[in-house]
Amino acid sequence: MCLDNNRISNNLYTKFLSQIVDNTCSWKPHIDHLINKLSTACYVIRSVKPYGNTNAIIMIYHSLFHAVMTYGLIFWGNSSHSTQVFKMQKKAIRIIMGCGNREFCRNLFKELNILPMMSQYILSLLTFVSNNRKQYFANSEIHTT
Repeated sequence: MCLDNNRISNNLYTKFLSQIVDNTCSWKPHIDHLINKLSTACYVIRSVKPYGNTNAIIMIYHSLFHAVMTYGLIFWGNSSHSTQVFKMQKKAIRIIMGCGNREFCRNLFKELNILPMMSQYILSLLTFVSNNRKQYFANSEIHTT
């Protein structure tokens, strides 16, 4: 395909603002890339855990894991592949708390005051809508009775 005598190639995905957007909008390439970063964060948390207290480990979690996980979450958070990110988040929480691989995590999230990925996704969406209220219409503005 050409536009102004310039050939336009058909790519399977492209990177835009550190978000990998694929041609099917499945977000799989982005989440695969994200999993690699989050895996590295888990390794750092595991490596530092014997030398730091829980508060220091939680700060490392927020700076290395949480910041990466939440960047662009409103775009890819509803993907069917996002469950892999949640599994990685549970792994990080278990490392922080020194629990086994099959430990139930709900109470661990509560104890650490960390939102699970899906709750964080919902919070991000609500925050976005709240910050951009003027771009949305209320039902009373659209429908009259």
